[in-house]
Amino acid sequence: MDGVLCILPFFIKYGIIFWGNSTNICHVFTLQTRITRIMSGVGSKSSCRNLFKKLDVLPVTCQYKLSLMMFVGDNQKNFQTNLSVHGLDTRNKNQSYLPISSLLYLQKGISYSAMKIFNYLPNNIKNCKNDRVHFNIVLCKYLTLINFVHLQNYLSIIQIIHIIYTLNF
Repeated sequence: MDGVLCILPFFIKYGIIFWGNSTNICHVFTLQTRITRIMSGVGSKSSCRNLFKKLDVLPVTCQYKLSLMMFVGDNQKNFQTNLSVHGLDTRNKNQSYLPISSLLYLQKGISYSAMKIFNYLPNNIKNCKNDRVHFNIVLCKYLTLINFVHLQNYLSIIQIIHIIYTLNF
């Protein structure tokens, strides 16, 4: 049974950067929680949030965010900052520039989603994006801490967690 927990993340991570923003991610998450409950021997009504932490498993939505952030870290030269676009010295000068677009197709794309989520990361995590291994470790620790299932929940409450996280580290 432990083999299933070892193999499952590889199946989930395969191409997640492309399909992670689709509506089918909820079905994958349901299967992931079902397998986690079976492996832990708990009932079908119990919460998996603590089980994911206990088994050191990221939920599929957190794995999607992790893959997007690693994409940003690996392709830094392809993203512009606000300072390079408009040249003004503002408090958001080091954030990734999000082009203004009303097209949902562009907004749901990999680059736009990655830049949007990356801008919400705390600065101490953003600053270690040049060291891939350390960036991956810190991101996994951060995503385990927040452990949000839905992207909208992540974006709506991230300011509060950002304050708590920067105080703890």
